[in-house]
Amino acid sequence: MYGVSTHCLFDKPLETALYILSDITDTVEIMNDGLHFIDSPEIPECFSFDYYFHAPSRGVNIASHLEPIRKASVEVVRNCMSTASEIDAGGVVVHPGYFGWISDKDVGIFQLQKSLIELKKISDEYSVPFFIENMPKWDYFFLQTTEDLPLITDFMFALDTGHAFMNNCLDEFLKTEISHFHLHDNDGKSDSHMAVGDGMIDFAPVIKALSKNKGFPIIEVATLDGVKRSISALNKL
Repeated sequence: MYGVSTHCLFDKPLETALYILSDITDTVEIMNDGLHFIDSPEIPECFSFDYYFHAPSRGVNIASHLEPIRKASVEVVRNCMSTASEIDAGGVVVHPGYFGWISDKDVGIFQLQKSLIELKKISDEYSVPFFIENMPKWDYFFLQTTEDLPLITDFMFALDTGHAFMNNCLDEFLKTEISHFHLHDNDGKSDSHMAVGDGMIDFAPVIKALSKNKGFPIIEVATLDGVKRSISALNKL
């Protein structure tokens, strides 16, 4: 029932991470960054998983007021969607970006909207859906709270439970339509990606939201042991 992000094995080569996860789950979300960055389907095709992708996020900003950076960021996501399409992945998770200065917020909104329209065309081209993820309490990032949901009204939403909890709005996010889930826990202060049950989040309402939405749940915790304990904790719910 639950997929697993390669985030829990981010210090190992992707091929090693996928081999280890093959004993745990049938569905994997490749965190397409760092050691796990790929620009071809060669490695994932060696395994029989159902896949999702998390597009590169470090150094990528689809809301940048600098047009060359915005364009390059969209191109990075395009390449991720292209690879995802070759292995028939279920979708690609994308960060909404950020504005560099308060005075740039309106420009950032304009740039974000422009990028989302472009990504929708790319998504249609490759027949791969994409989901916009809510952010933790990071300065100047979009979609930290439900107040920013109107920015993505026409696009699919990926709920990150830990991020929403940090911003004291998990209950509000659970009321919206959710197309993808990232499940992890924390203490409300740090984006620590704890195992489910190790932090302060009440996951019972999350489980109810899972039953009401078509979104697929991905466990996105920091350690392999945390993944196993999360699966156990969620199954008890």
